[in-house]
Amino acid sequence: MSEILVVAELSEAGVRKATHSAIQAARRINQLAGGTFSILVLGGPGTKAAAAELASFGAAKILCCEDASLSSYLAERYAPVVSAAAKGFDVIVATASSFGKDLMPRVAARLDAAYAADCSDIVSKDGQLRYKRPMFAGNAYGFCVLDTPQQVVSVRQSEFEAAQPSGGASPISDVALAAPGAAAQRVQFVSLEQVKSERPELTEARVVVSGGRALKDQFFQVIEPLANTLGAAIGASRAACDAGYAPGDFQVGQTGKVVAPELYVAIGISGAIQHIAGMKSSKTIVAINKDPEAPIFQLADYGLVADLFQAVPELVSALEAQKKK
Repeated sequence: MSEILVVAELSEAGVRKATHSAIQAARRINQLAGGTFSILVLGGPGTKAAAAELASFGAAKILCCEDASLSSYLAERYAPVVSAAAKGFDVIVATASSFGKDLMPRVAARLDAAYAADCSDIVSKDGQLRYKRPMFAGNAYGFCVLDTPQQVVSVRQSEFEAAQPSGGASPISDVALAAPGAAAQRVQFVSLEQVKSERPELTEARVVVSGGRALKDQFFQVIEPLANTLGAAIGASRAACDAGYAPGDFQVGQTGKVVAPELYVAIGISGAIQHIAGMKSSKTIVAINKDPEAPIFQLADYGLVADLFQAVPELVSALEAQKKK
């Protein structure tokens, strides 16, 4: 039997969709090892309302820590709360987002627990949980076993489908604010400069349209009409970002964001291994490239060998015409 604690991630709008992937991972562990899972929600004013959003996901209980000192995320303040709330739990899980990757190693250190990061699957063998992790830009995978009494895990959002509500109403209880460690006295939250966009969040979008360096300074001129037609988020290859054609927060790949939308459209992207690592779990991949030997075509479900500057506008026109029917 394993008791799991899911650490929820919040935004100004409430619970981030990334949390649902961590819940799915907790359900997976319970299927393999039995037991139940609970959810910890922590943050500033409004956290209790966010906790109520998760009451229908089948958790044994929702633990809530709402305090003004947690209004702005600082790992030095969040880690003591999580580690204190984690007492009595066997596995502590979060999504491997920027939040999870920053917070969970510190939680593991406080609990003196082994940590498995960026897991893409969880299996059971010989009565032990084994965590599948990508290596060499996803070209190889390894399984690790954590031998400490408590285990800390972060899971890839792209590999665990978002959990859906299962009905019922989990009880919500308050947990006390843990005293911050000495490190918190040397760290101060100054500000968060966040890109605001009416488009879907790149890591949570159902459709992503990405462009490569081949678009040059016409990147947005070509990409935006298609993204608008499809209601898609916009992504980019590292080469396009490094060249200044797209902002750095658009980057998809090993050193960028990992996505797994229902539809991924790669325009002028050759398919370097680093980019493939960030989008290969997409359900359907469409590639447009004038080079028939481009590696992206080996992965794509649908490929079009054509001049993107001609093909993409024609595709937009065809989609718009289809919408009007």
